[in-house]
Amino acid sequence: MTNQNTSRRNFIRNTSLGLSALALSPVFAKLAMAKPGKKLGIALVGLGYYSSGQLAPALQHTNNCYLAGIVTGTPSKAVDWAKKYNIPEKNIYNYQNFDEIAKNPDIDIVYVVLPVFMHKEYTIRAAKAGKHVICEKPMALNAKDCEEMIAACKKANRLLSIGYRLHFEPHTMELMRLGQKQVFGKVTTIDTGNGFTYNGDPNAWRLKKAMAGGGGLMDMGIYSIQGSRYTLGQEPIAVKASQEKTRPDFFKEVDETVYWELKFPGGQKVNGKSSYNHDWGYLKVQAEKGSFQLEPAYGYGGIDGLINGKPMTYPQIIQQAAQMDDFAACVARNVQSRVPGEEGLKDMRVVDAIYRSLDSGKWETVG
Repeated sequence: MTNQNTSRRNFIRNTSLGLSALALSPVFAKLAMAKPGKKLGIALVGLGYYSSGQLAPALQHTNNCYLAGIVTGTPSKAVDWAKKYNIPEKNIYNYQNFDEIAKNPDIDIVYVVLPVFMHKEYTIRAAKAGKHVICEKPMALNAKDCEEMIAACKKANRLLSIGYRLHFEPHTMELMRLGQKQVFGKVTTIDTGNGFTYNGDPNAWRLKKAMAGGGGLMDMGIYSIQGSRYTLGQEPIAVKASQEKTRPDFFKEVDETVYWELKFPGGQKVNGKSSYNHDWGYLKVQAEKGSFQLEPAYGYGGIDGLINGKPMTYPQIIQQAAQMDDFAACVARNVQSRVPGEEGLKDMRVVDAIYRSLDSGKWETVG
């Protein structure tokens, strides 16, 4: 594990209860029982922290799918993973022979967990190999790449989903219901922020624009954008953004802290922010007749919420397990996931518009 992951990992640990403390909730149980019969095989492409610390452990708690294979460029990782998870040699691939996965009936789904600049290539290659695909967030470097990924999966008649685990998290699902169903009347304001203090390797891929597409906005801001969108169930039409950079020697190529205002058709006042230099993680909503919020809002566990000042009482779940089980059920039934490729595209259209606004200093149209 490289140093660049350390600060990010510590941030997540600080907002997480960890897998060992997470209980399987009724919501998770319902998802897990959605598809009886054969478990579908998932191959993880890229064995960095998210695969090793979250996805692989979560796959030990799934009912509809299991860890069937891996793709890695590091032979020592292949040996360690094969031993730890009992993965047969025939289900282990590298980046040179990846396309041979097409011949492997054990693998139904490929989960792309690579640096952002590689998402497009391996999503398209997986689809061409006849595999359904989950792509980690952010979906791609820009909206145009997202469109190509969606088109490739449709051409191959394969399902594509984005790793938006929070759509399966009970507190978040309740917040969506409250906002979209206007339980307390029309939402009037949203304030949301997500970030952590990055003190990792200054040469890490996350700090290279060509590899990451951007900095805190791409990595952490995507959650704030999502939070605004799924609270309202609407798509923003314009954005105006600004930024600050207090550590320019460290964040030479990418954004550090970005602030934005989103304009929605309903006229709500929506403010968001992202950072690689502030520890944020909240989503606060004011409606005509009440308020509700999540804080922590975006971590791997320990999501907490209030409705009109009273605590939400939903259990914690293994978010990634619920997410992957749901997609496996979708594949088995040949139905679209609630977080399809189009969901990632919508977020990247907003991200692209934010970067345009940072350059122009003006309101920019989303889309």
